Amino acid sequence: MQLIADWFRRTFSDPQIVFLVAVLLVGFTVVLIMGDMLAPVLASAVIAYLLEGLVVLLEDRGMPRLLAVVLVFIAFMVFLSAVLFGLLPVVSRQVTQLVQQLPNMISEGQRVLMTLPERYPEIVTADQVARILDTLRGEIAVFGQKVLSLSLASVVGLLTLVVYLVLMPMLVFFFLKDKELIIGWFSRFLPGERSLATRVWIEVDRQIANYVRGKFWEIVIVWAASFVTFSLFGLQYAMLLAVLVGLSVVVPYVGATVVTVPVLLVAWFQWGWGPDFIGVTVAYLVIQAIDGNLLVPLLFGEVVNLHPVAIIVSILVFGGLWGFWGVFFAIPLATLVNAILRAWPDHHPRSA
Repeated sequence: MQLIADWFRRTFSDPQIVFLVAVLLVGFTVVLIMGDMLAPVLASAVIAYLLEGLVVLLEDRGMPRLLAVVLVFIAFMVFLSAVLFGLLPVVSRQVTQLVQQLPNMISEGQRVLMTLPERYPEIVTADQVARILDTLRGEIAVFGQKVLSLSLASVVGLLTLVVYLVLMPMLVFFFLKDKELIIGWFSRFLPGERSLATRVWIEVDRQIANYVRGKFWEIVIVWAASFVTFSLFGLQYAMLLAVLVGLSVVVPYVGATVVTVPVLLVAWFQWGWGPDFIGVTVAYLVIQAIDGNLLVPLLFGEVVNLHPVAIIVSILVFGGLWGFWGVFFAIPLATLVNAILRAWPDHHPRSA
């Protein structure tokens, strides 16, 4: 007990460490308790943070900040409009077509499964196939109930989307325009001596900004390459599958593994065990290899220096806390924790 008391007294005797811990606790508490209510504000702050790099780039070229903010905001709105009115309708239409084709796919899958006991009786039995089919029927029934519940909640979801589309662009613009004013207002409540927090923030800001911007370009490049490849092969639902492949890079290691299943299943149901299926499979694996061995090192370099185990643990923890956004920002948040742990002993060395 005395050992714990000595460690506590030694560690928290510095006011800067107390301040840093307090800021982190307050930040995590606000997100956990009020995350749903403040979701538009938090999302807008993240978007403004990402766009700030473009604003600074234009400022460095001699452009006034207000003009730089206006130009970057216009570019952001053009990109958002392209996603909402160009990409989403295509994806939505292909999702509808895929759902309509699911009964035929399920019937074909059942037919193939029923032939397995005849071809491989020493490996697969009829009882095993029957149990697998029963499990699949149960999962399909649960999936149908979820789709129905989503359709019943579509009106509320549509209203929420409208609110987001109105509020978020306004918040992004004002976060960019009044950045110094907002930071100055928050600084009034902070202590004058905060060198430790400043050092941690500089490290985190550098890594998070580079990571998130690099991740954005990785998503776009992988999505575009997948869409062109699937379209050249004539694969059905090319846009939908390309979007899934692009978004899969958000979750390192796990995402690529999970999204491989729908890509190969759609290809198999369309062509069977033929040359087209083999061609799409090889092309998809080549895209994944280029992404992991060329694109990721090129975009990120040594910015994110985390062990794969740390990355997977951070995805599980933060994804469990905050869902999709926790998964998306799992590596930046792990980077934050890593920066704090590295700065802590440097600032307050352990006594001999």
